[in-house]
Amino acid sequence: MSSHSQEPLDLSAVPLRPASTVMLLRDGEHDIEVFMMQRTTTAAFASGMYVFPGGRVDDVDGAAELDDLCEGLTDAEASDLLRVPSGGLAYWVAAIRESFEEAGVLLARDEHGEFVRLNDPDSQQRFAEARHAVHDGALSLADFCRQEGLRLAVDTMRYVSHWITPVGEKRRFDTRFFVAVAPPAQDLLHDDKETIASLWVTPNDALGRAQRGELAMIPPTVANLQFLAPHHSTSAAVAAAQTIGVPTPILPKLRYDGDGRVVGVVLPDNPDYTNLS
Repeated sequence: MSSHSQEPLDLSAVPLRPASTVMLLRDGEHDIEVFMMQRTTTAAFASGMYVFPGGRVDDVDGAAELDDLCEGLTDAEASDLLRVPSGGLAYWVAAIRESFEEAGVLLARDEHGEFVRLNDPDSQQRFAEARHAVHDGALSLADFCRQEGLRLAVDTMRYVSHWITPVGEKRRFDTRFFVAVAPPAQDLLHDDKETIASLWVTPNDALGRAQRGELAMIPPTVANLQFLAPHHSTSAAVAAAQTIGVPTPILPKLRYDGDGRVVGVVLPDNPDYTNLS
């Protein structure tokens, strides 16, 4: 029997996968709160980390039929904001789909132009079943929106940052971060599959808990919380997001020790950044 040695993984050739995430906000008693979820400890990427709802942009998110179900933003306008030739609207759609699958919240308006209200048992049950069906691929988001007479509220989402996973990671994502106010009559809850815990937390509290090691986070999450921290109302945070325009892509680099082990992540504003390969 002949044996074959396995070729080492060329981490520099790991493809970038498009991804999208949304910071859902609400007004607390004295400060804004953002919804965060803990990823399962068995996740292949960012396991155990506290993150915002989001995930990979799938082919279904760019389906042409969804363009007609998106309110207030065309694919051309979205693509211009993202500086991509076409298909930009799929990032907004992916953030909405992922937040529906993972957190049970749907950024969509009914035929009266009002945010979907899930404050009665019938609608809660119907949307819960649809949430799982969309996640499993048994129902498309477009079909569900047509069944319910809904339009995706992409116009409520503001594009705030663009992060690219460092070269050297086994999985790499080209991720766009958005901010939006959570619909008032929907309860957000993690899915107990990809995520195992959730909480509403003020950005400053989340940052403090991260510093104390109580909430594990990756650098993009921390940076986006730092963006939110100075703003103490949802209107102020959304207004600040509106002024950003086109965010500069941020590509951190990995720092290695003498034995080739990763010992840290270096951001572009660090003086050591240019000295790292």
